[in-house]
Amino acid sequence: MTPLTQRTTLSAALDGATSATRALLGACLDGRELAPQDAVTLLGAEGPDLEALRATADEMRRRQAGDVVTYVVNRNINFTNACIKTCHFCAFSRLQRSEEAYFLGEDEIVRRALEARALGATEVCIQAGLAPRMDGRLYVELTRAIKRAAPDLHLHAFSPEEVKYGAKLCGMSFRDYLLELKEAGLDTLPGTSAEILDDAVRHAIAPGRITTAEWIEVITSAHAIGLRTTSTMMFGHIDDAGHRARHLDTLRALQKETGGFSEFVPLSFVHAEAPMYVKSLLPDLRAGATPLEVARLFAVARLMLGPTFKNLQVSWVKQGLAMSRELLDWGANDLGGTLMNESISTSAGAEHGQFVSPARLRALARAAGRPPAERTTLYEIRKRFDLAPAEGEASDELDRIEDAEGRFGSYAQLASDVRFRFRKDRKPVDESR
Repeated sequence: MTPLTQRTTLSAALDGATSATRALLGACLDGRELAPQDAVTLLGAEGPDLEALRATADEMRRRQAGDVVTYVVNRNINFTNACIKTCHFCAFSRLQRSEEAYFLGEDEIVRRALEARALGATEVCIQAGLAPRMDGRLYVELTRAIKRAAPDLHLHAFSPEEVKYGAKLCGMSFRDYLLELKEAGLDTLPGTSAEILDDAVRHAIAPGRITTAEWIEVITSAHAIGLRTTSTMMFGHIDDAGHRARHLDTLRALQKETGGFSEFVPLSFVHAEAPMYVKSLLPDLRAGATPLEVARLFAVARLMLGPTFKNLQVSWVKQGLAMSRELLDWGANDLGGTLMNESISTSAGAEHGQFVSPARLRALARAAGRPPAERTTLYEIRKRFDLAPAEGEASDELDRIEDAEGRFGSYAQLASDVRFRFRKDRKPVDESR
């Protein structure tokens, strides 16, 4: 990936910009808040204005987050793809009668968590489909099981959509259900299922999905009881610059109110296998965001959210490693996690794999001229590394894994493994029958 613009110093970049753009960016540098309508303008920046936007976002990243580029050693466990919903953008879920519907039992989920911990992971992230006829207490019991087996492992689990589902099945409020999860050992929530926080867009791409108001209620309820969350945006489908700017404005307002977001993660729509793209369900649907649109969004997110959000994370599984390195110059300060398993983006057609070693993440940071560091889920630094690699630095077992699918399995393997086939009682198939 070649640089999207010719790199210049901040002062030279601003000197080359139009007066209107220079005024907007100068106000950001002076600490003034970027309004949504001005964000829309910057989301269309071109030529010298684009380089000025990049340079300003990079400077604000330096001021707000420093030069260190962080990552976390973690594992995803997408324990079922059986789902009661058929969101138009989702290529991961399967109906319960599908031969590809799977469900991992508690023992297998715990085994995967323990394997991750043995390889140096400090976090497991658990998200899945909304399994038909699920016991609403399943999420609570899974939390307890993982925490019994590995109390020191950070459990980052259950999207707002899953919280809504579990709470509804149990006849509980979001707050009370979250309190049960927290008591069972849940540490943080992923702020996924956000897509675009605009109900018209949400209804078009995923009818029946959690509403904007419900997403906000789950998030603010979590923050109120001391559960931190991430925040996300899925863009590049039928959304426009106005939707994106208003989404950022909503997140900023929530952060001012609660202070509970740990990071923001832009997620570019992966179109290749998405049902709404394959079946041409929406007339204005696009094939994902362009690299230039992705870069602009990262830069504008840094300017809009930076004063309240320190951490802006790149999803390498969505963008690839080359673009992830590029985005470190557009306001990003974090490269996400090692993942080990990744089913949701992969099933949609993402081509960047499901695992990246800590050594490769450190190499990306160094390629950007910045020192890497391993962090916890909540951005406490665990290990700092010099700008130049030290001898023997990549000696951990996780750094030596070359065949991730052979070691950790894959979505295709899960979907075809008879041992984990979904049944109405949600237990793996007993091969002795």
